[in-house]
Amino acid sequence: MKILIAGELNPDLILRNYQTFPELGKEVLVEDLDLTLGSSSAICAVGLAKLGDSVTFAATVGADPYGDFCTGALARAGVDVSLVQHRADLKTGITVSITSSRDRALVTYLGAIASLSAVDLPEKIFAGFRHFHVSAYFLQDALRPGLRNLFATARKAGLTTSLDTGYDPSEKWSRDLIDTLTEVDVFLPNEVEIRGITGCDDVMEGLAKLDNGHTLVVGKLGGEGCVTRYQGNLIRIPAFPVKVVDTTGAGDSFNAGFLHTWLRGDAMESCLRFASACGALSTRGLGGTATQATEAEAEGYFHAQAGH
Repeated sequence: MKILIAGELNPDLILRNYQTFPELGKEVLVEDLDLTLGSSSAICAVGLAKLGDSVTFAATVGADPYGDFCTGALARAGVDVSLVQHRADLKTGITVSITSSRDRALVTYLGAIASLSAVDLPEKIFAGFRHFHVSAYFLQDALRPGLRNLFATARKAGLTTSLDTGYDPSEKWSRDLIDTLTEVDVFLPNEVEIRGITGCDDVMEGLAKLDNGHTLVVGKLGGEGCVTRYQGNLIRIPAFPVKVVDTTGAGDSFNAGFLHTWLRGDAMESCLRFASACGALSTRGLGGTATQATEAEAEGYFHAQAGH
């Protein structure tokens, strides 16, 4: 399947296994660090490529070593980077991830992340693709105003569409997202995002509130698994057990697994189980892409967990 992904592109500097979480005026130590490919969109792109899909990535980076690092990592993973722009007037963004097996905190410098706009994605760009995905909605200041129309253009060209908003650093959870969702086929928020977007403390109530009669909403619940309402039925899948090294990008690997199976027409429960396996397996190594699963690995894992 030919998939176009547009979004943010930056490296992650991962500071791993803090003893205590840092406080203002204090210094803490971590056990390890690494520089890896970051950004929700890029981690999803690599996940899809590892599953065997044909993926093209559109983004903007600076004409700098961080930008070269990111495009090189994507290319080595088999992702087409011909639509990535290197701009000398911008700096490539970067995220510092302070992580442990329990959770993580992120500090991001947007840089070029906020510069990609709908103008960079003309209608002709969708020719030949089957699906269009965008991540990190709240980080992409230039793309957001035109994203609803961009999704509409993609759908008019015969593509299906999907969106993962990511967290809103401003915590305003702008209502323009609700309008954008009318042109989105699959929405993939986590439980924090569901609560923020809908104002509902209860995730199930939030799912119901997001129902617009068109968009399939798949809620990612971390250690509680995942859930969706599909054809009038509530489908909930528990999380798979795994020895966690780093949770960075687990939700993006889940996205890749879900889209891979949903696009080939698998049953909804199978899509959710496969996606959960992809998310779980991605946490075995440092960074979002190091231990992402192949199709055979994910299928073998979820069948083994199901006792088949």
